[in-house]
Amino acid sequence: MDNKKQMKNIKIVGFDCDGVMFDTAMANQAYYNQILENFDRPQMSEEQFVYTHMHTAEDSIKYIFDNNADLIQRADQFRKKMNYFAFIPYMEIEPYLKPLLLKLRTKYKLAVATNRTDTMNNVLKEHKLSVFFDLVVSASDVAHAKPAPDQLLKILNNFNAKAYEMIYIGDSELDEKAALKANVKFVAYNNKNLSADFHINSLKEMESILDL
Repeated sequence: MDNKKQMKNIKIVGFDCDGVMFDTAMANQAYYNQILENFDRPQMSEEQFVYTHMHTAEDSIKYIFDNNADLIQRADQFRKKMNYFAFIPYMEIEPYLKPLLLKLRTKYKLAVATNRTDTMNNVLKEHKLSVFFDLVVSASDVAHAKPAPDQLLKILNNFNAKAYEMIYIGDSELDEKAALKANVKFVAYNNKNLSADFHINSLKEMESILDL
């Protein structure tokens, strides 16, 4: 059975946040650079930036502070006191996200699976997106963040669904691995290097994939 025919079984559409729903490059860079600046550290390197784009805040802090236990503890305490609302204006909503969500919500359950921890709900609220999603699963809601499949499995369990009834849109290797382990259909967004059932460069292309 080809991919298009299998799409008729889909009941859940899942989204990653950073790099899919939003271009968060400027926001993440400003966020982590402010933490580094507070501890008189140089701004993030390109390698550090790429890492923080995909991983949880806790793992990112460990990475950019070179696994220095004392600095990590103090940086994490500082991070938790920061007001993330100051960085939300740096986030650019992806073109066609809201029109796509309006169409999807009439036919599918919608979910977010993100390696963000305590900022996702504020992001959705500020951009007036909360109403669209039936479930939001962050890294703090599961035992293991992506690339583990825990977030996607939690979504399936929540809706009492089978793996073949879900499709997940992501942009990173962590998303690819999580989808593979959960055995759900994977759509790679703006990343031709990933192994996926579909590759798209615009969220509007989801309309043809799901035959909206």
